[in-house]
Amino acid sequence: MPQRELAGDVAAARPHLHALPGGEQAREGHVLIDMPERSAHEDPLRAGLRAATGEGEPAAGERPARARALWASAWPKLAAVALALALWELVVLSGWRPEYVLPGPRAVLGRLWADLLAGDIGVAAAITMKRALLGYAIALVAGVGLGLVLARVKVLRTAAGSLLTGLQTMPSVAWFPLAILLFQLSEAAILAVVVLGAAPSIAIGLLTSTDQVPPLLVRAGKVMGARGLSLYRHIIIPAALPGFVAGLKQGWAFAWRSLMAGELLVIIGHAPSIGVRLQFSRELSDAEGLLAWMIVVMLMGVLVDGLVFGVLERKIREGRGLTAEHA
Repeated sequence: MPQRELAGDVAAARPHLHALPGGEQAREGHVLIDMPERSAHEDPLRAGLRAATGEGEPAAGERPARARALWASAWPKLAAVALALALWELVVLSGWRPEYVLPGPRAVLGRLWADLLAGDIGVAAAITMKRALLGYAIALVAGVGLGLVLARVKVLRTAAGSLLTGLQTMPSVAWFPLAILLFQLSEAAILAVVVLGAAPSIAIGLLTSTDQVPPLLVRAGKVMGARGLSLYRHIIIPAALPGFVAGLKQGWAFAWRSLMAGELLVIIGHAPSIGVRLQFSRELSDAEGLLAWMIVVMLMGVLVDGLVFGVLERKIREGRGLTAEHA
């Protein structure tokens, strides 16, 4: 316990008398008494310092608040899933199509669980995701490079801007006859269509986002000495980041759809991807398997959007001081 020297009657303070070092007693008129430390609840100053520095136990209401926030963000999604399953079940019960053509959610989810336990979903998802990541990485490099060149060279942008828009609006399936003619039924044919589907969207997203950078910000950067690539690196790209992320997200959507179309058309026997499983289920009239694999495609798209682009968008908002309430 801390010891403090107080003036007063030694006899009155005798119960708290301490021996001084070396066996000496307290000086006349002074004693050393024990002063018990006050707890954080008794000492407002200490409690405030601990709260400011993040020390000590979390606040009593912090965990319930986190649980409420988690539930507030989760229940609308759970309600939407429940509503979709209920509508699906109602359509099946109406007898619109026989159950061997349109099975109910219980049978499809049971088949999905069985395929998951058997490892078929893991193998197929790994093959498909490997293709998606490789194709998207190539499209990202090509799209960013093309977008930067067109943003810097106005003549090229005037000449190729409409062509780039035409490439973006062109259906991915239309590329496959040419891709198969050039690369035969191979991985290269699938990757070529994935790149052609995603790169224009990424380039246009970069161009659009850089066009929306305030000119005053660009002039301020030039006054501070930013020129050429330095201007893009430190001023334009950071300012255009929210719009650019939206372009990246759209590019991923085009890449994913192009990949699914490619796997349905380009069947590679030694690579049982998700598209191959879908095609085999259709040929075998396996409605349960077909719907189960369609759910896998949807879930993978949702996971990538939430775990990658959702997190990236949230980090950008937080870096700009935009809270969830303002988003």
